[in-house]
Amino acid sequence: MADIGERATRGAPLMDRRRQTDSDRRRGQSKRPRVSVVIPTLNEVENLPYVFARLPDDLHQVIVVDGRSTDGTREVARRLRPDTKIIEQQGTGKGDALQSGFDACTGDIIVMLDADGSTDPQEIPRFVAALCQGADFVKGSRFAQGGGSNDLTALRSAGNWALNRVVNALYGTSYTDLCYGFNAFWARCLPYMRVDCNGFEVETLINVRIAKAGLVVHEVPSFESSRMYGSSNLSVLRDGLRVLRVISKERWRVGAPRMSSTATRT
Repeated sequence: MADIGERATRGAPLMDRRRQTDSDRRRGQSKRPRVSVVIPTLNEVENLPYVFARLPDDLHQVIVVDGRSTDGTREVARRLRPDTKIIEQQGTGKGDALQSGFDACTGDIIVMLDADGSTDPQEIPRFVAALCQGADFVKGSRFAQGGGSNDLTALRSAGNWALNRVVNALYGTSYTDLCYGFNAFWARCLPYMRVDCNGFEVETLINVRIAKAGLVVHEVPSFESSRMYGSSNLSVLRDGLRVLRVISKERWRVGAPRMSSTATRT
């Protein structure tokens, strides 16, 4: 596990960070955190059986945010896991779907998971363990030692590398995988993220805002598989430009909240 918290939290008092980390560690040892998983879907009926079969048994909550699927995705989700909370998305896009799911979470920890089978739910305990060891936010990384991908094209890999370099230079972070969507965080981090975008730029928006807020970030290795069924709505050029706009806009955005030394950790 690569610890990038020191550089991602540049400017935050070291003693405050240590105090907060110790608080989370004691909580992780004394009480098992409740984990909510948010899964945006759009016509993923063929992929859900695989994804749901690999979900850990001890989850507190599974939330499916469905973008008006026409293939029976909602019905299959209910059949596979009757306690699944289904939210019919009112807006459009992945960012909007994630925020709708975040609003419905009641767990201590929130996990972002894709519905296409590319991210492995069996890796969730790895993310939770890193949070209980002191992180505020845990990023999955395909480029950390032990990670990898069967899905990245040369063009997407080059674009991710270039955007990574820009964000690390502008925000003092040391991210290795900017545009990967498998992440987990304590629910109390939601006010610092404030997701207000619609598309696939959502991961970049979140990563930039948690860095600006001074949150402690860890990376854990993650392996990305190819989408099992169906086709992705991702467009390298269109979504790459949207990511660049987010990076630029957030660089000059003022008034973003920062982690307080008196913030209550859950």
